[in-house]
Amino acid sequence: MTPDPDTRDILRSDYTPTEYRTDTVELTFNLGADATEVQAVQRFVRREPLTGDERGTLTLDGQELTLLELALDDRVLGNNEYHVTEEQLLLSDLPDAFTLRVVTRIHPDQNTSLEGLYRSSGMYCTQCEAEGFRKITYYQDRPDVLARFVTHIEADAAEYPILLANGNRIAETELPDGRRRVTWDDPFPKPSYLFALVAGDLASIEDSFRTMSGREVKLTIYSEPHNIEQCHYAMGALKRSMRWDETVYGREYDLDLFMIVAVDDFNMGAMENKGLNIFNTSCVLASPDTATDAAYQRVEAVVAHEYFHNWSGNRVTCRDWFQLSLKEGFTVFRDAQFSADMNGATAKRIEDVSFLRSVQFAEDAGPLAHPVRPESYQEISNFYTTTIYEKGAEVVRMLHTLLGPDRFRRGSDLYFERHDGEAATVEDFVSAMEAANGIRFEQFRRWYSQAGTPTVEVSEDWSEGMLTLTLAQQLRTLPDQAAPQPQHLPIMIGLLDRAGAPLTVSAAALDGDLQVEAAAGNSLLVHLTAERGTVRIGGLTEQPEVSFLRGFSAPVRVEYPRGPERLALLARSDSDGFARWDALQTLLVEDLLDAPAPERRAAVLSVFAALLDEARQAEDPEALSLTAHMLSVPSESYLFEQAQVIDVHAIVSARDELLTTLAEQLSDSWQALYEQMQAAGPFEPTPAAMARRQLAGIALRHR
Repeated sequence: MTPDPDTRDILRSDYTPTEYRTDTVELTFNLGADATEVQAVQRFVRREPLTGDERGTLTLDGQELTLLELALDDRVLGNNEYHVTEEQLLLSDLPDAFTLRVVTRIHPDQNTSLEGLYRSSGMYCTQCEAEGFRKITYYQDRPDVLARFVTHIEADAAEYPILLANGNRIAETELPDGRRRVTWDDPFPKPSYLFALVAGDLASIEDSFRTMSGREVKLTIYSEPHNIEQCHYAMGALKRSMRWDETVYGREYDLDLFMIVAVDDFNMGAMENKGLNIFNTSCVLASPDTATDAAYQRVEAVVAHEYFHNWSGNRVTCRDWFQLSLKEGFTVFRDAQFSADMNGATAKRIEDVSFLRSVQFAEDAGPLAHPVRPESYQEISNFYTTTIYEKGAEVVRMLHTLLGPDRFRRGSDLYFERHDGEAATVEDFVSAMEAANGIRFEQFRRWYSQAGTPTVEVSEDWSEGMLTLTLAQQLRTLPDQAAPQPQHLPIMIGLLDRAGAPLTVSAAALDGDLQVEAAAGNSLLVHLTAERGTVRIGGLTEQPEVSFLRGFSAPVRVEYPRGPERLALLARSDSDGFARWDALQTLLVEDLLDAPAPERRAAVLSVFAALLDEARQAEDPEALSLTAHMLSVPSESYLFEQAQVIDVHAIVSARDELLTTLAEQLSDSWQALYEQMQAAGPFEPTPAAMARRQLAGIALRHR
């Protein structure tokens, strides 16, 4: 891929595969006090054999490198046999297959970009995603070039007792002058952005994990000595992640050891390098003395996310950076599933949707709106957005909703089977889901190509035992995007009677021009595929209340005008926890942003009173956590996002006044809740204990 000469943008449409594959790479790092010498021996094979007098050409990426030697099949090349620019090494007149030896000098001490290999606080570390490997040696530094790596590291044994790279450690040799050489072999082909090297004086903790096929995997977490005792929770999270990935996705770990390095000076949050994940300590350390409950949950989620990349990102990687959501969106979805199973599905869904609405919806509504798979970019570092990650995860979640857990698992199995050891595209992912289940998702693919958040307008009509719901979707037109086409929106709904009890709807009672199918939990899955459509539900004896967009089944804005009594009924009684929370959020936002209305404030107080009673009676951790989220008044930032006109003083004052009213009107209930939720024993980072602490904190703020 090359920049367009007019815009300097890199275009997805310009993608072409490399002329040569890189089959194997043998790296030797000689870590020195002032500079590091890197030897890279690469084996190249042309994808299509040469014909006649044809000869091949090769372009290697490289930045901030000093080329010391270049040899083709052991013949040292002269200066007139290659061309070096600031960013490339160019060779021509090449055969079908050959070995290239490249020797370069780099200066990790001076590498202030913290890309490639850098040295900080006396330790060497790498960060190669997205394009850092080209600062280590000349290479085809792109994600669709997968090679098998062998890495030798030579360094002073006293100063750098820990020498790590990807794969399995296969050799260790003492060298003259107090130096040592360690060799690592990674048997699985990987792109260069997953290469990792760490050298330093680190402490460690060890454990082991027996895989579902009976293999014993050694687990090691390395960190600075003063941090190592705070890594035990991360070790437990790693083991839970490994077991969960086997159980839910059938994905077994594939190397003999799995390593995590957690250090203060790592410049990113975390990186999924094959077999050697590197973290900033902020993502790993947790102890009762220093970490909040949110920090414990973050450690578990981040450790899981990077581990899950072993399959969704490493064994199957992305063909080019336009496909970034293929690995990140899928893996964010997987780590959300894991956190939901560990700590409660409803609370996790509420937290994810809150973040999506506050951050990603704003991105979609602003000048930086872009599709989940953009068509161009100018700077790769600007690609790592909430649209790529969080909205990308929502797109995968919609596939899961449309297919159900079993069929989605069949699709993911086929995806991993088809593309193991390959660089794939989002089409490959969706095609595997289709092929595994005999279904087509042509319209659904628009989620990857159209920017913006759809708005769903809902109106209802009740007449003679028939409820008619009319749904309409709108998507704003962006300056650089063609007129948007209707998306495939999976809308999960349910019905409640006037007492709040769930209603079951038979297939015979359904009509309309939208496809509707039964789903779990007395829900109906409505497929909104046109700009407008209707669902008619007959055989009803009274007008029901509609629980709309259960589980936030599609990442959309909803315009569904309903009065406070109806919202309060949903908030008190809906069997879908997310829909309960969402109804109360809508009620609270209207109370805080619209003109004062006594009946609306009365509805808010009645729901909070019911929730406080519910909290004191609940024992299940998920119920406790849901109640805690529902008792939390929307933040100022979320209210600013919802306001048509942002009057900061008015919004903050209204929120403060509501909090005061809740505290005064329900003071006895807050006091009782606070006393009941006090911890009786030592600190535990369990879902139940976390929920009780969260409720106690909310009650304390209202006392």
